[in-house]
Amino acid sequence: MSAPAETSVQKVREAFVERFGGEPDGVWASPGRVNLIGEHTDYNGGLCLPIALPQRTFAAVRARDDDRLVLASCDVDGVAELDIDEVAPGRPQGWASYLAGVVWALREAGHPVRSVDVVVHSTVPIGAGLSSSAALEGSLGTAASDLFGLDLLASDEGRAQLAKACQRAENHIAQAPTGGLDQAASLRTTEGHALLLDCRDGSIGQVPFDLTAHDLELLVCDTRAEHALVDGQYAERRASCEQAAELLGVETLREIEPSGLEAALLALPNDLLRKRTRHVVTEIQRVRDTIAALERDDYAEVGRLFHESHESLRLDFEVTCPELDVAVVAARAAGALGARMTGGGFGGSCIALIPAGTADQVTAAIEAAYSEQGFAAPSCFAAVAAAPGGRVS
Repeated sequence: MSAPAETSVQKVREAFVERFGGEPDGVWASPGRVNLIGEHTDYNGGLCLPIALPQRTFAAVRARDDDRLVLASCDVDGVAELDIDEVAPGRPQGWASYLAGVVWALREAGHPVRSVDVVVHSTVPIGAGLSSSAALEGSLGTAASDLFGLDLLASDEGRAQLAKACQRAENHIAQAPTGGLDQAASLRTTEGHALLLDCRDGSIGQVPFDLTAHDLELLVCDTRAEHALVDGQYAERRASCEQAAELLGVETLREIEPSGLEAALLALPNDLLRKRTRHVVTEIQRVRDTIAALERDDYAEVGRLFHESHESLRLDFEVTCPELDVAVVAARAAGALGARMTGGGFGGSCIALIPAGTADQVTAAIEAAYSEQGFAAPSCFAAVAAAPGGRVS
């Protein structure tokens, strides 16, 4: 375990003892993620290519013998306390909904899950588009699997079931209409690999992703322009895609192949649906193209695809913002092979594929561009493909 992880384990364990007057049964952790490419494709049955981050949410957990959930955080004031049968859409609210929702979803799936005492601590930046919510869900989901004998962590099949429960928690209890990308990235990834997730059937592949062997790094830039997936913008994009699919007579936009895109666009009644559809179909193809480029070590092509993806998200899906666009342009000007927004958009983070050893230079260029625009200073860090969620203590 790394030194930062050891510090986080100690912090959350000590907070648990202070809160509940006894030791937890253990500490579990689940990571945030960055999506290399394949944005807003998950709920369209498409392909995504995320990696798990070293940053994660840590949960000190102890099983209870009654039906009371007691949820606390090192990072946010207040405690959520309620009976399991009181968990419902919108109850509890805020960060606790993601935790309570996991217990609810696992029980709904027929698993013998009881109530718990929980204290969480997260090193995943909140509101940065790095899936702090899925990290929250995964931290308690992995704990529940171990504490209640669910045996969901020993195989990908079990982890897929857990990821599905975590997604259901987010959709129904937290009421965020996200696809399954984030939970899969937090629970089904492999260290040193990107996860090829096929959202049509839930199948996965592991794609080697070790940039150090090629003298490259992946820089993540938290723009500090906070976003929220429950504010209606994300739901509107999803509804537009579903409307387009219905008008085209297909289950999801995944069914539209690039060769049939122009005909599909002509069949749609307005420019907005045409733009949304064009992004989804071309973005799914960019995932395929990125994997092919990685397999032949063509990182210049990966960078080009990053650029193309961002422009599609900016112009066709309209989910970028000035902070994201400025960071992407500044990173490219400072020597990045490519850069793009990552996550749901409307704020959050961007990623840049950069030569090894240039992180400080690229970060300084982004900071200077932000200063010129009067934006708050961003937070940048290098990321590697990390391990999925599980027990850490």
